[in-house]
This record gives sequence, structure tokens and C-alpha cells, in this order.
Amino acid sequence: MKEEGLRGRCVRVYRRAPGLHRFYRNIANIRKDLPKPTAPNQHWAADVTYIRVKGKWQYLAAILDLYSRRIVGWSLAGRRTVELTRASLMMAIRNRKPPEGLVFHTDRGIEYRAHEIQDIHKRYGIIPSMNRPGQCTDNAEMESFFHSLKAELIKGSHFYGEMHLRDCIAGYIQHFYNRTRLHSSLNYQSPVEYEAAV
Repeated sequence: MKEEGLRGRCVRVYRRAPGLHRFYRNIANIRKDLPKPTAPNQHWAADVTYIRVKGKWQYLAAILDLYSRRIVGWSLAGRRTVELTRASLMMAIRNRKPPEGLVFHTDRGIEYRAHEIQDIHKRYGIIPSMNRPGQCTDNAEMESFFHSLKAELIKGSHFYGEMHLRDCIAGYIQHFYNRTRLHSSLNYQSPVEYEAAV
């Protein structure tokens, strides 16, 4: 190449986005400095995961009450959009009717920083909190839920399509995870049992 005067063509894989840190700067991880919740609807956590069905990705957004580890809202769609996370948040709000001052903790996913989500926070008096950069363990409870879901429901199962997957996830969350599955962090009670003891 040198003899022929040729030069390799480089493709820049990563381009720094100068405004990205400013975009997230005003949402800190306030959850890490707070005491553990003492009742339901004080602290929620949320995240999105990927599930492959018939060669296509499906996206599951879920919200977990950090007091009882109960899944209080979820949404499934073929695209990862703000509407996906908005639907899960509105389900949780309808189901639980949280008081103002609820802390809503997420990772740094762009959809959780969207104006639509921030407007919902303002409307219902929700306080947003986000992971610190590069600290995925800040949202460990959500990672644990997704790990359990994939190990206990998804792995080794065959789903015929999105509706079949949706039905299976609904059954897993509503009838098994929330009502039957025992959690060591809850003194070996299910989330529903743990909340009932309040």
C-alpha cells in the first residue's frame, strides 16, 4: 500500500456527544443516599430488557416497588420507544396511585429522560433518580428481576409470537412472581404477602 500510495480508510466507531453529560446532569442518583423504603410506593425502580421471539426482538419495560419487590407496572412492544416506558409507568400509577414524593429510579436510558416521562413526573409529584455513569449495580433489583424472568420463564421456552409471549409474561408476573415466588430479602415471603403484613 505504501509503494502504491494507498492509505487505509478508517471509520470512526465512537463519536463523543458533547451535550450528553449536560442532558443527564440535572437527574442525580438520589436513591443511593436515601434509607430503605419502609412501606409500599415510596421508591420504585424501572428498566427495559430484550427478549427474542421468532427471530425478532421484543422489549419489556417493567417497574418494581423496592419495598416489596413487587412488579407494579409493565409493557411489552416490538420497538423500544418512549411509549413503551410511558405505558408501564401509567399502568403502575393506575394500579398503585402513589403519593407525591415517590422516588422513581432508572438506568440512564434515553427513554426515561424524555419530555413525556418528565411531564408525568411533574403531574404526579414523582421525583426522578438515575444511575451514576457506568454503575449498573445502582439498579440491581431490576437486573435481578430480569435475570429471574429469563431463567424461570424465557430460557428453553418456545413462544409462537408476541401475543403468546405477552400472555406468558402476564401469568409469570401476576400469578407467580408477585404472589408465589419467595424472596430471601423478604424473609422468604412473596411480594404480595410481604405487603399484606404492613
